[in-house]
Amino acid sequence: MRTLAITQNITLDGSIEMLGDWFDPEGPAGADNTELTAESHRQDRESDAFLTGRRTFEDMRGYWPQQTDDATGITDYLNQVQKYVVSSTLTDPGWAGTTVLSGDVVDEVLRLKEAPGKDIVVTGSITLCHALLEAGLVDEVRLFTYPVVQGGGRRLFPDGFEVPRLRLLDAKSFPGGIAFTRYATD
Repeated sequence: MRTLAITQNITLDGSIEMLGDWFDPEGPAGADNTELTAESHRQDRESDAFLTGRRTFEDMRGYWPQQTDDATGITDYLNQVQKYVVSSTLTDPGWAGTTVLSGDVVDEVLRLKEAPGKDIVVTGSITLCHALLEAGLVDEVRLFTYPVVQGGGRRLFPDGFEVPRLRLLDAKSFPGGIAFTRYATD
């Protein structure tokens, strides 16, 4: 069965909702982001499916395909990877390589996990992440933690939600203060 990994950029106080300007896809300004970019590309090579909710998908579709001088490689990755968007209202995704999943999210994602392939990655999509966590479908949680306290915003793990046990698989830090941790959801 394929690995379903939630990959999020997150603040020290646990927010994944970007209320300020703490996140830059190129990494912290003034820092050597070579290692950070290499980690991102390593994960991209291990994935052949990108899963997202409708709002995050629409935000990304409105930005990434229009980038022509993207030094990060994110545009190239998103344009070539198979994208799956969970939506009951979207009919025409308007981005090549996109499939709309309009049925029951748990059933649809189970089918994706059972299909042959590499990792399935979901990012952003807070409501979708909550549903996947609650259904027990998430195999890994990958966090890029930024040295910022935002003081508010929606969180990956909402109040009252528990994950009984997480097992650390990897941890590293990068110039600019970002830390990466990867956990299995045992």
